[in-house]
Amino acid sequence: MRALLVVNPVATTTSARTRDVLTHALASDLELEVAATDYRGHARELAREAAERGSADVVIALGGDGTVNEVVNGLLHHGPDTGHLPRLAVVPGGSTNVFARALGLPNDAVEATGALLDALHAGSERAVGLGLATGTPGSADEQVPRRWFTFNAGLGFDAGVVGRVESQRERGKRSTHALYVRQALRQFLGDPHRTHGSIELLRPGHEPVAGLALAIVCNTAPWTFLGNRPMYAAPRASFDTGLDLLGLTRLSSAAVTRYATQLLRSSPERGPRGKHVVALHDEADFTLQSQAPQPFQLDGDHLGLRTSVTFTGVRRALRVIV
Repeated sequence: MRALLVVNPVATTTSARTRDVLTHALASDLELEVAATDYRGHARELAREAAERGSADVVIALGGDGTVNEVVNGLLHHGPDTGHLPRLAVVPGGSTNVFARALGLPNDAVEATGALLDALHAGSERAVGLGLATGTPGSADEQVPRRWFTFNAGLGFDAGVVGRVESQRERGKRSTHALYVRQALRQFLGDPHRTHGSIELLRPGHEPVAGLALAIVCNTAPWTFLGNRPMYAAPRASFDTGLDLLGLTRLSSAAVTRYATQLLRSSPERGPRGKHVVALHDEADFTLQSQAPQPFQLDGDHLGLRTSVTFTGVRRALRVIV
């Protein structure tokens, strides 16, 4: 089997020695081509070329969720899988690895490589649904390129936290859960929209819902992890359904304390709840818009400010080795 291994050489939790060991293990069973990424967006280019040339049966992403997202967007550059695209495989190397863990893969890169080889020998794979974010027609963001996401997207508060973390990482800080907690506190103290949200939810055939201070779009559960603790913003979200949404209309000190506690205690059966919660399940498409530009993130990648984003759930978009 022909495989392209896309390696992020600065992945958070893998060393050069570990990556060499994993590469040799994969090369013993596969006709393996290895490509290391040199810049942001490089993994996307490599995966796109492999799909267009038909040079690989499987593309393996060795890195964190950002690397996986780029590979997915490269594979799906021309649209959802029609049965001819390379399959996706993941070896987790980031600090959180939400997509890999949501698929049930081990969070350790060595163990995940063993599981991947077992799955390849058994021919085990599944088709997963993905989310697609596009600029809304008629909005200032109409021409923004569309982008696929694997596990979550956010407009507003949580995207602002992601942006702050990225800024700290560019200054040399390590990506740790403590860093996220500190930046969440700073975002809370500095967010001018947290008590009077400016995000509006639009759905075909429904009345608009205004005043959201935070909007999290989930394609699977859990939403994220705090260390080894899974956190469920939308417990019913699944790779086999459409998109789920958690919106909050108020982020006062009391509300944040309450909902943060609920997230820490969340489970596959129960997520955040209360009078300031807006929750949707298995939605095909909807739009989030704001008069004031809001921070925007996909799969933990901060993409700047947006005033309007349309989200679409695409079922069976890509085949994944599991």
